[in-house]
Amino acid sequence: MVKPVTTLCLTTVNSPIGDILLVTDNNALVSLDYQGYEHRMMRLLTKRYGAFELIENCRDGQNCSPLEATLRGHIHAYLEGDLTAIDHIPVNPGGTKFQSTVWHALRTIPVGTAISYGELARQLGNPAAVRAVGTTNGLNPISIVLPCHRVIGANGSLTGYAGGLERKHWLLHHEGVDLATFKQKSSPGQQLSLLDN
Repeated sequence: MVKPVTTLCLTTVNSPIGDILLVTDNNALVSLDYQGYEHRMMRLLTKRYGAFELIENCRDGQNCSPLEATLRGHIHAYLEGDLTAIDHIPVNPGGTKFQSTVWHALRTIPVGTAISYGELARQLGNPAAVRAVGTTNGLNPISIVLPCHRVIGANGSLTGYAGGLERKHWLLHHEGVDLATFKQKSSPGQQLSLLDN
């Protein structure tokens, strides 16, 4: 039996860190990546869906479905400083049970804070899974909204980001994170608020 082809919708949002690509199914955001990283996005979508059709009806905010229009509005609001605007965007990242657990746990990291991979593994009740948490974080298909950028090295280093370290730095700075403060104050098992008071 031939598996039916899944139809997904693509819309692009301009941003200070390059064009952001949003991919939706009928109900939720399934991918958020950056222009220039289409190969990664398509690879992850193919792994998840097999055959799929990617259509772009929503261009420059025109002809958008209600879901696409809502998502565009939330992303624009976040970029303009309403840092919690992305908190309730419906997401469907797929993945294994472990991956889904890690990806959804990213939403529990408050804006303006950063934690280490080890701390995230501890919060998930599996402190030995640091490497698996890091790998899963790197496979996050919905950047920004599932805020993998808020997970950094225990010493305050940015360590990798699928969209590039410059974007990770921009996102953390946009959210008020002071990496210098994290480096000075971080200790194992500690989550810090990095907002300037």
